[in-house]
Amino acid sequence: MAEAAQPERLRDAERTRADLLRVATEVFAEQGLSGARVDEIAERTRTTKRMIYYYFGGKDQLYRAVLEEAYRGIREAEQSIHAGDLPPVEAVRRIAELTFDHHHAHPAFIRLVSIENIHQGAHLRQVESMRDLSRPVASLLDDTLARGRESGEFREDVDAIDVHMLISSYCVFQVANNATFGYLFGRDMTAKKVKERHRRILGDVVVAWLTQR
Repeated sequence: MAEAAQPERLRDAERTRADLLRVATEVFAEQGLSGARVDEIAERTRTTKRMIYYYFGGKDQLYRAVLEEAYRGIREAEQSIHAGDLPPVEAVRRIAELTFDHHHAHPAFIRLVSIENIHQGAHLRQVESMRDLSRPVASLLDDTLARGRESGEFREDVDAIDVHMLISSYCVFQVANNATFGYLFGRDMTAKKVKERHRRILGDVVVAWLTQR
C-alpha cells in the first residue's frame, strides 16, 4: 500500500509545482519581478507561501524557474518541427512560422523577456541551464542552413544567429508592441486576418533573404 502511495505523492508534487509555475508566470508577466507578490501566487494556487518556499526557495528562485520554463517551452516547440526531414526552404519557413505562432500564443513569454532585459539579464545569467537550452535552436538553424547551402538554395554569408535574431525580432514586436503600434496605426495585430498575413510575410522575408544572391 505504501509503495502505491509513493507514485501518487510524486504526481501530486509534480502537479503542484507545475501549477505554481503556471500561475507565477502569469503574475510575473503582469506585474514584473518587483511588483509580483508571493502571497498572491499562493492565493491564486490555493496553497501557502511556505509551500512555494519549499518547492523553489524564494521569490527570486521562483522567478528564475519561471524564466527557465518559459524558454524551455519555445525550445521544445522548435524541436517538434523535425526540420531535418523537410527541404531547407520549407524547413526555415516552418521554423519562422512556428516561432510566430508560439509568441502569439504565449504573450507572457514576451513580457517576461522584456522584464528580464530591464534587469540587464541578471536573473537569466543565474540559470545554469539557459545557454544549454538555447543551443538546440542554433543547431537546428545551422543544420538547415548547411543543407540549403549544399543544395545551392541559400546564400553563404548568413549564420544561424542572424536568422534567429531576424525571426525573433519580428515575432517579439508583434506581441510586445501591439498596444502602442495598434493605437497609433489603428491595427490590431492579434486579429485573425492580420496574423495570417503577418505570418506569411515573415516566412516570405526569411526565405527571400536566404535565397537572394
